[in-house]
Amino acid sequence: QEQLVESGGGLVQAGGSLRLSCVAPRRLFGTYTLGWFRRPSGKEREFVAAISYNSDASYYADSVKDRFIISRDNAQETMYLQMNTLKPEDTAVYYCAASPFRRPGVGGPTEAEYASWGQGTQVTVSP
Repeated sequence: QEQLVESGGGLVQAGGSLRLSCVAPRRLFGTYTLGWFRRPSGKEREFVAAISYNSDASYYADSVKDRFIISRDNAQETMYLQMNTLKPEDTAVYYCAASPFRRPGVGGPTEAEYASWGQGTQVTVSP
């Protein structure tokens, strides 16, 4: 299983911003859907956002829509998650993942269809 590597997590006050980065193996860029998920402490992992292989489609959870922006730079083999207007409920470990599936008509791949994952980066938002 190929490893992705997240960075950019940290502690921020409510209303602040953070940008997460995810570096993935070259093979996953160009054809794979990339996504962000998060796991709040004591809760299930949940979908945050995903972006198609060519950046022509992006998908967001309702809880982050209009606050978070997902992007990717295939030349740099890096995906980003710009998180703005952060709230305490955004506190979680954030994971990036890659899926060989596209599923353009249904909001992107399901969580089970993501084959490669990173180790996660902690984001903590203080009140």
